[in-house]
Amino acid sequence: MRLKTKLTLGLVFLFIVILSFGIMGIVYINLLSKDARLILKDNHITLEYCNNMLKSLESVSRDTGAVTVFEHNLSMQEKNETEVGERNATIELRKNFDRLKASPGDSTYAHNIRNAIYRIQDLNQLAILRKNKTASATAENATFWLTIIVTILTIVAFTFIINFPGIISAPLQALSEGITAIAGKNYSKRIYLKQSDEFGELAGAFNTMAEKLDEYEHSSLSQILFEKTRIETIINQMKDGIIGFDEKGHVLFMNAVAENLFGLKEAEITGQYNADIAIRNDLMRTLLQDREKKELKIYADGKESFFIKDPITVNNGEQLIGEVIVLRNITPFHELDEAKTNFIATVSHELKTPMSSIKMSTRLLNDTRVGDMNKEQQELVKSIDDDIDRLLKITGELLNMAQVETGNIQLKLQQTTPEQVVEVAQLAVATQVAQRNLQLQLFVQNNLPPIMADPEKTSWVLINLLTNAIKYSHENGTIEITVKRDNNKVLFAVADHGRGIEEKYLARVFDRYFKVPGSIEKAGTGLGLAISREFIEAQGGQIWVSSSYGEGSRFVFSLPVV
Repeated sequence: MRLKTKLTLGLVFLFIVILSFGIMGIVYINLLSKDARLILKDNHITLEYCNNMLKSLESVSRDTGAVTVFEHNLSMQEKNETEVGERNATIELRKNFDRLKASPGDSTYAHNIRNAIYRIQDLNQLAILRKNKTASATAENATFWLTIIVTILTIVAFTFIINFPGIISAPLQALSEGITAIAGKNYSKRIYLKQSDEFGELAGAFNTMAEKLDEYEHSSLSQILFEKTRIETIINQMKDGIIGFDEKGHVLFMNAVAENLFGLKEAEITGQYNADIAIRNDLMRTLLQDREKKELKIYADGKESFFIKDPITVNNGEQLIGEVIVLRNITPFHELDEAKTNFIATVSHELKTPMSSIKMSTRLLNDTRVGDMNKEQQELVKSIDDDIDRLLKITGELLNMAQVETGNIQLKLQQTTPEQVVEVAQLAVATQVAQRNLQLQLFVQNNLPPIMADPEKTSWVLINLLTNAIKYSHENGTIEITVKRDNNKVLFAVADHGRGIEEKYLARVFDRYFKVPGSIEKAGTGLGLAISREFIEAQGGQIWVSSSYGEGSRFVFSLPVV
């Protein structure tokens, strides 16, 4: 039975009992009122009439007023004849009173009148007793039935008070215990209620929920969520800053390192659009404006730190589902690299002085004024001189790279002509060109505008490109130098017809310390092209290479015109 039905039936029953109690009370009260009313109306009034007639009877023979009173009460009595035998007594009373009025001195009639009045009084007094018994019986019946009803109502109410709280509280207690168990991840908890009402249905729903939760707890999804929590813990323990976005650019997560770098809390920005955050956060704005992988200098942990921005797109098949930006902390490597650079710069600088002295000594040995040397001695001095030149070149490159790596490139930008740069470079490599029997061809456009550049460093770059071209050109080959204007820039190109560079190495030729495999130069540092790129880009220009393997290479750099 439904709980609602139980409550309805109980309340209906109580309503019926209360209604019955009320109806019976009203009925019995009306009956008692009727009995009392009959006694007062019929019998008691008759007794008053009789008493009035008895009082006036004593004065009837001598007082006409007494006759009038007697006559009035007799008339009223004649209208109030209610009991059996009362009419006969009243008729007899009327006859004797009429005779008494005709013969006032006859006492026999007065005696008969008294007897008739007494008989009427006796009849009404007996009626009063009888009706009083009837009223008493009615009152007893009312008391009996009302007592029964009150008793039943009391029993029902007591039963209701005893049982109904249990009907409500017992299922609620069971449900409370079940919910507490579920909150404690005890998904094996079940509730068994032998009720077919709403509580029974609720218990069934609870058991179904617990069963599903138990299945979920032992499902792969639960394992996935556990792994997710573990991954989040690992991410938060990483030294790199990590921030994730969904496909629309809303923040999904941010680890503790990223919170420190951005000066934001994950809970405050989760779900926010990254562009809205960038309005008030400089680092976020920097990350969004430049999507390329690059090095960033960020003030963190009380010092300047260095991070590499590594954007990672997350795809599901061909569909973009999010993006993760990793700020890799390279500060320790940067510090090591700086220490290495300082060490190389110091060593190179210290080596340059004695090597210059050795170079000067070899020149003195070659001077005939000092003395003549035999052929073997001359070859040894030449070998020493070549080695010193090579070491001086290496130390020079190392010093330049140290200057580049420390960010201390000292440019002397000034207005100069492209022809001056080409002339200096051509003179510098003239001896090498002659030794290899090479032909250097110049293609310089007429009326070239002046450029804003550092003549020394620009000439160094062009000399480095020509030196490489000489190394990789075949004997009796040709090297072309082309200089021409391209809009607001001047292009310098050096082309050779040597072995060329394989396509897979082209993207790395400007990397530091990189040498193309199979290179004929074994003693080089691999820094020349890297330094060249730094010098050109520091002057606002660009440098690039194109090559066909087996046909030669063409290096080009550009500088802005004045």
